[in-house]
Amino acid sequence: MRKTASMILAAAVGLLLAGTAMAQERWPSRTITIVGGFPTGAGTDIYSRMLAEPLGKALGVSVIVDNKSGAGGNVGSEFVARARPDGYTLYFGTAGTHAINVALYGKLPFDVIRDFTHVTILGDVPNIMIVNPKVMPNVNSCADMMKLAREKPGQNRFASTGNGASTHLAGAAFTKMTGLDIEHIPYRGTPPAMNAMMSGETQVMWHQSITVMGPIQQGVFKPLAVTTRAPIAALPDLPTVEKACGIPGFESTTWYGLFAPANLPDPILRRLNQEVVAIVSAPEFKKRLNDLGITPMWSTPEEFRRRNEADIEVWRKIVADVGAKLD
Repeated sequence: MRKTASMILAAAVGLLLAGTAMAQERWPSRTITIVGGFPTGAGTDIYSRMLAEPLGKALGVSVIVDNKSGAGGNVGSEFVARARPDGYTLYFGTAGTHAINVALYGKLPFDVIRDFTHVTILGDVPNIMIVNPKVMPNVNSCADMMKLAREKPGQNRFASTGNGASTHLAGAAFTKMTGLDIEHIPYRGTPPAMNAMMSGETQVMWHQSITVMGPIQQGVFKPLAVTTRAPIAALPDLPTVEKACGIPGFESTTWYGLFAPANLPDPILRRLNQEVVAIVSAPEFKKRLNDLGITPMWSTPEEFRRRNEADIEVWRKIVADVGAKLD
């Protein structure tokens, strides 16, 4: 009798394990959503849509993008942190959402490390210093911009996509390191900040390359410098801020990365990492990123998590140094 009961129990356990394995093998069987924390038109939105199509083909299901913007990306972050870890809800995060915000916000309703599964880093994104040639026709270099700012202290403004965003911190670092009096005007995302630049409401901006490459090529904005230590492939003749503006050691870049809720099953995590890395490292996709000023990057989940942990301290110091505060 005991033997029969043991056999029945063993069979039940076997069926349960087999069912679990089959469930994992069946992933994905329905639409996957990549959540973004910023508005349509932002760099995260552009890149996530670039990634969604090939990822959907690789996985054999639809992959859609759903932006849940607000609070510097915290709205989208919290939504994903609370989602089921089943591989159907992902998050397109940044150094802003997962490192800078830790320093800016007194208390977040989630932990940027413990409440997420790190899938892979996706790229390094510089900021480009831009002006509107119609508004500032005589400004053709960073030196010109600096001269104008010295001649008219307090009369020029720089736009950002929000308090604490990398676009804000780059400009704040610039003004602090040069001692120039250029007022910071924060906007709610990329579209209104770009509109302010086009209307002349603001005179200069340090914006992520992915969203300004098109307007630069169309002549809407004039690039003066790039915030990396070396020129970027998309604009090889554009000098660095360090060289063009004479600011030793100046650098301000951010990264993009793919996340999932914490406790994502390892087989799903490894499959996701494998497919996304294959896409990002493919020559054609790399070229598309380079053309947008992005340096393609990829990693193991473990490498990405360590990078995130280290960058929290890096950005905490930067935020403290420039005195960035939320209104």
